[in-house]
Amino acid sequence: MPISFTPVKAANSLADQVAQALEASIRQGQMQPGDRLPTELLLVAQFGVSRTVVREALSRLKSSGLVASRQGSGVFVQAPRAEPLDLEKGHAASQEAVIQIVEVRRALEAEVAELAAARRSTADLRRIRAGVKALAKAVANGQDGVAEDVALHRVIAQASGNPFLLSTLDYLSQVLAGATRITRANEARRQDFAAAVTQEHARIVEAIEAGDPAAARAAATAHMNNAIDRIRQADPAFWRQDGERLARVLLGGRE
Repeated sequence: MPISFTPVKAANSLADQVAQALEASIRQGQMQPGDRLPTELLLVAQFGVSRTVVREALSRLKSSGLVASRQGSGVFVQAPRAEPLDLEKGHAASQEAVIQIVEVRRALEAEVAELAAARRSTADLRRIRAGVKALAKAVANGQDGVAEDVALHRVIAQASGNPFLLSTLDYLSQVLAGATRITRANEARRQDFAAAVTQEHARIVEAIEAGDPAAARAAATAHMNNAIDRIRQADPAFWRQDGERLARVLLGGRE
């Protein structure tokens, strides 16, 4: 059945209203990927707007990746892209939000470590060992080690041989690095926490070097579970001082 639209009113931008109506139709499944949109003239007639408004609305949909033009054929619906992460600032400043981000890491890191143990090359092992040394050096020099920690986990992801896992980690890099900054700030306040992190990294690396996928998965999962426990054990003073401030930075706010 052909899709039809009702005229729009000049309350907000006409182009915005047309774009929103078309987007809603696509996201609600009334128009499927591969379907051709109604012709420009038909959209002009249905919406009761000018061709300029329709063209502007279609341009916005093209920019968002919802539709694409095919030379001589028209405008066609494309599969909607995944919505970007949008974490509310107030929620992300909470302890529980940081834990939820670590839970995302747990799912990814466990799979990454298992695959790395099964597929790592000699070159991968060299990069992983170098990552461990760089992290230890940063900590010994009194740095927070966040960049080195993230880099270590990334070279392990490279060793997994799965470019899609690596791309996923890269896509989430800002959020994951922000959460790492918070967990490491908490761990730096207690010597036993810092020592535990070093030992947990060592177990992951040892399992990867040994080519033991099950042990690598278990070690990576334990590392993330322990990170969650350490966040839960953080004293209230940490959240009043560093924790809340860093959580704001995590979401693009100001310190």
